Amino acid sequence: MNTEELVELAQQLRVDSVRAAAAAGSGHPTSSMSAADLMAVLLARHLRYDFERPAHPGNDRFVLSKGHASPLLYAAYKAAGVVDDEELVTFRKLGSRLEGHPTPRRLPWVETATGSLGQGLPVGVGIALAGQRLDRTGYRVWVLCGDSELAEGSIWEAAEHAGYEHLDNLTVIVDVNRLGQRGPTRHGHDLDAYARRFRAFDWHTVEIDGHDVDAIDRAYGEALSTRGQPTAIIARTLKGKGVADVEDHEGLHGKPLKNADDAIAELGGPRGITLHVHEPPSARSPHPAPAGRIELPRWEKGEQAATRDAFGQALTALGTARPDVVVLDGEVGDSTRAEYFAKEHPERYFECYIAEQQLVATAVGMAARAWLPYASTFAAFLTRAHDFVRMASISGSGIVLNGSHAGVAIGQDGPSQMGLEDLAMMRAVHGSTVLYPCDANQTAKLVAAAAGLEGIRYLRTSRGGSEVLYGPDEEFPVGGSKVLRSSAEDRLTLVAAGVTVPEALAAADALAGEGIRARVIDLYSVKPVDRDTLRRAAEETGCLVTVEDHHPEGGLGDAVAEALADGGPVPRLVRLAVRTMPGSAAPDQQLHAAGIDAESIAAAGKLLVEEAVVR
Repeated sequence: MNTEELVELAQQLRVDSVRAAAAAGSGHPTSSMSAADLMAVLLARHLRYDFERPAHPGNDRFVLSKGHASPLLYAAYKAAGVVDDEELVTFRKLGSRLEGHPTPRRLPWVETATGSLGQGLPVGVGIALAGQRLDRTGYRVWVLCGDSELAEGSIWEAAEHAGYEHLDNLTVIVDVNRLGQRGPTRHGHDLDAYARRFRAFDWHTVEIDGHDVDAIDRAYGEALSTRGQPTAIIARTLKGKGVADVEDHEGLHGKPLKNADDAIAELGGPRGITLHVHEPPSARSPHPAPAGRIELPRWEKGEQAATRDAFGQALTALGTARPDVVVLDGEVGDSTRAEYFAKEHPERYFECYIAEQQLVATAVGMAARAWLPYASTFAAFLTRAHDFVRMASISGSGIVLNGSHAGVAIGQDGPSQMGLEDLAMMRAVHGSTVLYPCDANQTAKLVAAAAGLEGIRYLRTSRGGSEVLYGPDEEFPVGGSKVLRSSAEDRLTLVAAGVTVPEALAAADALAGEGIRARVIDLYSVKPVDRDTLRRAAEETGCLVTVEDHHPEGGLGDAVAEALADGGPVPRLVRLAVRTMPGSAAPDQQLHAAGIDAESIAAAGKLLVEEAVVR
């Protein structure tokens, strides 16, 4: 396309953005209109993409970080011939693929769900990192950001990581339209304010008029020719460009144009331009075939081993059997034991440093490129990245997260290092799987099992060593549990997971000494939970005690209570959990202070049974 044709294409994108929002009665047409020239030049001159083969290994990757500008994206899809005019005006309607914010669940050309601002660039960094070190097929990653979202810290985690990794296959286009939701942005049209920040993280920067299609074209060409640095194109634009009633006016964010027909006429009316986007170069999928059956590490019953050690060893074995497994860590690999994988498979290990949002975003980006990421850090620090986990679920992303050093059992480090909210956080994520193993063999099997699941998978591991309870050939199906003690004389059931399983077994022994038989269930699958086993235990013993190294809200106790709330008779239920703010103490002291050690469990069980008899 020549200059005049590019201008016409940009006007078509504006018109179709206005039309889509008008049909929906909602949306963000003005945010779309500011970036129309930027999108037109990219689509017509620089993007290499086969829309019929969105999984083509040579395709460039485009991420709309300012996801509220989805009308612009859908207008571009129409121009590319993959969305027709009839579908365009279904925007935001029930059953439409054209959602208010784009998701890959609906559209195969969308790389990641956006809309929670500040996430597109971090995920784009993950995709670019995959392109640089894993795929190596030469594709480029283009990310369109808004200026408002550059207030998010996650943007600068991404910027630093991209600069450090010299991601010259990454270009971010910043649409500096000056206006946010409630008024002007922090830096307005001061392009250099943004450029200085990117340059501080070793980016190449280009400042342009974002409505000059020739300047845009030159800037994209400069980005393509830049080596050793990512490029940030800082474009001065006007929100609502092209329509006098809305151009650069405040108070119009997220609103369709009041006089859409007049605006469309002012923009020159509807157009029917279609274009053939440049084909990607031929490329082969980088994923080699699996090496064969996994040889997991093995421990004998009675040995002492930490589940975090088992995690690292099992992950290394999984990486040997599956070349698509990649591992990321937040600069605590010596503690999470991800470093075991790094030593054996350094080409598939990625250090994300202490930037947990970027850690999860990198995993999401790599999953978008069909790699299987395992990302690990302390369970407590994953809370910082919860919004990224939530958005990963919306994307339908397949990632495995490991939270180590969970609960008060870590001991002397104190509450800032204790993951006491992580089970609740992960259980609340749509479609998630939450696993909490208690010994080394169980951990190894669940690490391998997680690879075969879908969606967000969370594995909780512990710092301290514990006795191996299961043989190396024991199986642990996801959604199952293990009944470790059971008899026809059981008067109550102790339900535990992870570090509280040995405590529950010791409590059962103490109760047996007083003539009270207790069933013990290892509920290693916290979500999905083994409803049948729990219901049977409730019916047969009538009394349940749940015990968890976690706050009482949202964890093991809630999972059990929900499993029993199906309309049947509810058993007497006592829930032991960490209900006070811990300090620093030895692990055994922490468990006792929290009331989740063997002594506390036995006391609660005895009281529950005695009260049940009296009643």
